[in-house]
Amino acid sequence: MNLTTLPTQSSSNSDSDTPLSAVSDHVESLENSASPKTIAPNTIILAEALTDTTISWQIHNCKISEKTVTQDVPMQFLYHYDSLDDSVKQTHPLTPALLAQFNTPMTADAAAKLIGIADGLLASPWHVKVIGSLVVFSEALQLAVRLHWTNTGKATQQVYTKDADDAMTAAFKDWQFFGRVDVLYKNAKQTLVSIDEQNTSDEPLLTIDASTDYQQLLAPHALAIISKLEADKTELPWFETAILERVG
Repeated sequence: MNLTTLPTQSSSNSDSDTPLSAVSDHVESLENSASPKTIAPNTIILAEALTDTTISWQIHNCKISEKTVTQDVPMQFLYHYDSLDDSVKQTHPLTPALLAQFNTPMTADAAAKLIGIADGLLASPWHVKVIGSLVVFSEALQLAVRLHWTNTGKATQQVYTKDADDAMTAAFKDWQFFGRVDVLYKNAKQTLVSIDEQNTSDEPLLTIDASTDYQQLLAPHALAIISKLEADKTELPWFETAILERVG
């Protein structure tokens, strides 16, 4: 589906398919704002809409942009030593020479030689880092949102498994949304807003105008959307289904 040409709703029923839980049914004031603003009746609130399970959301274009799954990444010696079985640590205790190497990056083979043990006694973890994106859209709302996801906020996630496939599975047990959020909204007949509930931006109440192009949300609003999605993620299984299918 081409999301730049979302279908246009009938002018006689422009909001009939919009769930009430995602719509403001009264005039609401942002009391904590330095310059108080109001949310007009019948306004769609972006974070509420995205987490509304009564809306028929669909996932489009779930893809991977960066992928690292390797065992060939040096780690500090202390991580190699800490991964040893306690029985091995007892027979090969830390010495001043080993302590001096604690922060030195090295491979598992090099660490095993330094300790004086067989290579097989020191497991080499998989280093996993995957970054991707997806678009979630509702034809009824004429709304599409592009989100980004990853398995970790660190440079890589270290996973001790037998093979790369198992490493990917383990790494994505706790995947997360992050980064920028882009919005494509095509319905000029109904107002769409984003709320910065932490009130850290100059525009705590941001109106997202109807457009034929994606619009990048301001960072505080993107963070608010991501925080809401993360809080409700277990109730929104379509995200995890699409992501796990892509990385599987």
